[in-house]
Amino acid sequence: MTKILMTSVRDDEQTAINEYAKEHNIEIITTPKLIDDAVELTADVDGLVIQQRSKVPADIYEKLHTNGLKQIATRTAGFDMVDIKKANENDLVVTNVPAYSPRSVAEFALMQIFRLLRKTYRFDHQVAENDFRWFSDEQSTEIHTATIGIIGVGRIGGTLAKLLHALGATVLGYDTNPRTDLDGIVQFVSKEELLKQADVVSLHVDLNSTSKGLLTANDFAMMKPTAGLVNASRGPVVNTADLVTALKAGEIAAATLDTFEGEETVAAADRREKGLDDQPLVKELHEMDNVIITPHIAFFTNLAVKNVVCKIKLEKNKKPFVIDF
Repeated sequence: MTKILMTSVRDDEQTAINEYAKEHNIEIITTPKLIDDAVELTADVDGLVIQQRSKVPADIYEKLHTNGLKQIATRTAGFDMVDIKKANENDLVVTNVPAYSPRSVAEFALMQIFRLLRKTYRFDHQVAENDFRWFSDEQSTEIHTATIGIIGVGRIGGTLAKLLHALGATVLGYDTNPRTDLDGIVQFVSKEELLKQADVVSLHVDLNSTSKGLLTANDFAMMKPTAGLVNASRGPVVNTADLVTALKAGEIAAATLDTFEGEETVAAADRREKGLDDQPLVKELHEMDNVIITPHIAFFTNLAVKNVVCKIKLEKNKKPFVIDF
């Protein structure tokens, strides 16, 4: 029987994993550990499926190769945690899940756009301190009167654009490959023009050499002082130090961050006792009343969790073992 190892498995994934294993007559071994601490379990399996935000340690690739594996499958859309060059040097193919549920992240981004337009971040802090007043600078913007800029108009960004269009918002898009199928929904403009016009900028790009540091001080300076930022892509897309400075200086009004630099040691961790002193920029953002931080959970829906498992396609061969997402 074909045997697969899945690492970093959460409790909420187990039902879908069990159903998939039964349907396809395979054995799936699960562990909550990262592959960093579970590589010894790959000695007797045909396939490996990982999920993690931290980098795969450099010595893992050779160990997987020695154990006869031919592939690293990550049940995430992003694959920046894998060193593609080292994987290929060890005859390992890398695959991902590019479209497990674009709507899950798009809906989350839409929710955050609403929160920025309605300034709920301000009211959250005030009400938490038993201050139930509201002030003139907290008047909100109805979405059909707003201009929303989407940077990265792919599967997720395109889905978000359609949702925004249905609500009557003006949608601007910036992408290296503008989509003609979104004519009448998205107006593609330069990045500079988008930043100048948008009431909210929403990021939906992969992390690669061209997107790292995509937004820096110069970009924030171009944005409206009343504008907000949504990051539901990858933390390093935004220069965090520059973002903190822009927020403090009032160059932009607010930000909602589901991904952020330093999240590999923060997201999915209990920091109630340890605090955030070892991540000073994250701590600074967390303490601001115009910032909303969530722990990389934009994808976390019933359908997305199921699809991450159910989109696995198994070829009927032992080694090499193919998982085609």
